[in-house]
Formats: sequence, structure tokens, C-alpha cells
Amino acid sequence: MAIRIYNSLSKQVEDFKPMKPDMVLMYLCGPTVYDYVTIGNYRTYTLGDIVNRVFAFNGFKVKYIMNYTDVGHLTGDNAGDADVGDDRLEAAAEKEGRSAREIADYYINDFLKGYDKLNLIRPFKFTRATEYIHEQLDLVRALERQGFTYRTSDGIYFDTSKFEEYGALSGLSAESIKEGARVEPNPEKKNPTDFALWKFSPTDTKRWQEWDSPWGIGFPGWHLECSAMAMKELGETIDIHLGGEDLRMIHHQNEIAQSECATGKKFVNYWMHGAFLQVDGGRMGKSLGNAFTVVDIENKGYDAMALRYFYLSAHYRSTLNFTWEALLGAQNSLHKLYDILAGYKESEDASPSERHLSLFIQAVNNDFNIPEALAVLWDTLKSNLPEPVKIATAIKMDAVLGLNLENYVGYEIPQDVVNLAKTRGEYRKAGIWDKADMVRRQIEEKGYIVEDASDGKFKLKRKM
Repeated sequence: MAIRIYNSLSKQVEDFKPMKPDMVLMYLCGPTVYDYVTIGNYRTYTLGDIVNRVFAFNGFKVKYIMNYTDVGHLTGDNAGDADVGDDRLEAAAEKEGRSAREIADYYINDFLKGYDKLNLIRPFKFTRATEYIHEQLDLVRALERQGFTYRTSDGIYFDTSKFEEYGALSGLSAESIKEGARVEPNPEKKNPTDFALWKFSPTDTKRWQEWDSPWGIGFPGWHLECSAMAMKELGETIDIHLGGEDLRMIHHQNEIAQSECATGKKFVNYWMHGAFLQVDGGRMGKSLGNAFTVVDIENKGYDAMALRYFYLSAHYRSTLNFTWEALLGAQNSLHKLYDILAGYKESEDASPSERHLSLFIQAVNNDFNIPEALAVLWDTLKSNLPEPVKIATAIKMDAVLGLNLENYVGYEIPQDVVNLAKTRGEYRKAGIWDKADMVRRQIEEKGYIVEDASDGKFKLKRKM
């Protein structure tokens, strides 16, 4: 069955046709590593994980690249012009009293912790913008040779008026960008849509990160980085490029312009954009105090896998509204799923249900409709299939869902944990609550939780 993808460029759902048989070349815009990654960002990276898993589920090999932006992303991006403002890494370095490299390393490490907690399969390669300066300079040279650049007092710019297809992805005209910007327009730019390829370093200060170039000491423009890294690792034309919907309007449009003008080839065949994650029905933002992280989720008593389940509950092109009540609902559903599988008995001879698996494949191959795929999983568990068949089917589906279902199938509680729970029960009967709490903590340290019933009995469950 063909995989169908909504292509942001054509605004249509299309059958996926890879350039290479059984191979998918895929790039996802990763984090700017100057601060903690939010759960809004992780929704996009979970989309990348799902797409990666679905292609693998269909027998494709996936060469999946995700970048780290560790230079050149300026604060003006939030105000409508990514070519003005402070470099986010430089600003963080000044604020925290560390080098830009130390800042990047610290937040990359934190990002990967959350990435692993969400059970996201790591890409074929993570790329750092600072490690591709040579490729970025070559790209600017190629554009300069072909007459697409011009020089201003602060950098080398791309002339968008010379690229007829500019705006095909974003749908934005020069006028709309000019009106939408919340900063003073740069009088040296020929067109409002023009963007910096190479920015000159300020003459009065020394940056942590700057390089020599044919045009002067400076650093790469934010848009330039992804094109250079994607083409270096995947080639001049790639199958799929993913990112959040906020990147479609300008960043990805600029990637298309510079890449296609440099090579004369189509840059990306399928563009995919994930919708925003809202918080309590509104915008998420650090200034609003609601830019939650995975650690924030855990500190509230939730597990990262509950957040993953929450992401899976909505189609990637639909806005998803985060509330603590919604996350609780997701965690309860996930716990129920684990509990059901924990009560089933396995059999090595069992095979997945072909009918349910076929319905599951139809869902995930139809523009990655994971909510429908989850519904198929629940229908499988509610069916009259033998328990071993349900287990085999669920585990097969979990290759896409990534919920670690196999870890919760038919497990047995260790006897020492059972003995601790009995001891705790005796303490509770005697009213020795401090010792009962101490034993409860010992049980939790062993990876289990104890639930008390009104009749004095208890139930032990594996922690998520």
C-alpha cells in the first residue's frame, strides 16, 4: 500500500514516490541549542520519529538527518526579521558566563535526555551548523557566481526578486512580509523578502563564534545552514523535509530559494509541517511562563511516555491543546493499556492478526493518521482474538507507536516486592504510617507501585 503524504508545497495529499528504491532521504529542522527544548518543540520531533518509524515499518531504509543550530539564529526572528538582533548562542553565553560552545554542548545534552525519554529513535546523524562552515561558504560562493547575491553594510544577502518561484511554499508576498514585521525595515535590502546568507561580525566586539570568509569575518545566516547540511548529507535533492508550521512561512521558503538557485535542481519533493502545540487554548511562550519542558512534566508526577501518548492522540496537522487534565487523561489511557497487556498470557507461536494489522497500516500510511491507528490498537485489544494474538498484534503495531508495550506484557511481580507490599500492609493495619511510607518508597525504588483497595487488599503494578 502506498504511503500518502500531505505536501505543504502542492497543498495536496500525494502518493510518496522515493527517488531511490527502498530508501528515504529525510531532513528535520532541529533545535537552536541556547535554552531548554519545550514540549512544543518535542511535538515536532515526535512527528519526525513517527514518519521515520512508518517508513521503516513499510520496509524502507531511512537516512534521517536532524540539525542543531549552534550559531546564526538571531533574536529578530521572533519579531519578523531573522537578520537582526542578537545571536541566541552569543546572548546565552554572555548571560550564563560560559562560552558559546559550552552553551551548545549543555543544551544538546539536555535535549537528548528528553529525546530518549520520549523513546524517539535517534536519526542517522545529528549535524551541528558550526561543523559545516566550509559547505556554507561554498553555497554562498555558488550563489554569488550566478548573480543571486548583493552586499550591504552588515552582510551578504540573497536577492529574492531573481527567484520567480519565491513564495510558492509560504504563500507570502513581499508586501505581506513587510507589513507583518515588527522591526524597522532594513533600508539596504532591495526587497523585504531578501535574507542574509553571511553576516559580518560587529567591529566593536569579538564574537565567540566567527569565521573568515571572502567577504569578511562573520558567521552564516540561519537559513543558509539547513540547506548546506541537508545537501552535504543527503544530496542536492531530498525526499522529505520536516519542521514546525512556524518554519514554513519564511525559513523553509528561503531554504528552497537558495538551494534551487545554487544547484538548478528541485530541493525537496515533499514538505511536511507539524501544527503548533497550544497551552490552555493559547500560545506557548517563555515570556508567558508556559513553555514547559519534559522535566517540568516529570516534576508534576507524569512520565514522558504519557506525553508521547498525548502527542499521538491528535493528527500532526491539527493543533493540539495541552492542559494538565489532558495529560492526565493520556497517562490514564497509557496505564490502562499497560495493565491490559500485563494481564495477558503470551505464546511464542502466536502471529499478529492480519485483519487488524491491515487496518493499522491503512491508517498510518494515510498521511500518518496516528489517532486512527491508536483506535485500531484499542479495537484489537477489545476484540475476541486470543490473548497471545492480541499481544503479537500490539507489539507489531508498537514498532510505529513507540510506547514500549513489550516491556509490560505478562510480567511477574518479584517475590521480594510482594513481601515488601505485605509488610507495608501490616504496618498500615497497625497504624505505623511512617514505616508504611518507608516501605512504599522501597517498592517504588524497585520499579513498582502499590495501589490500596478499601477492603485492605492491594495491587502491585510496574511503574511506567
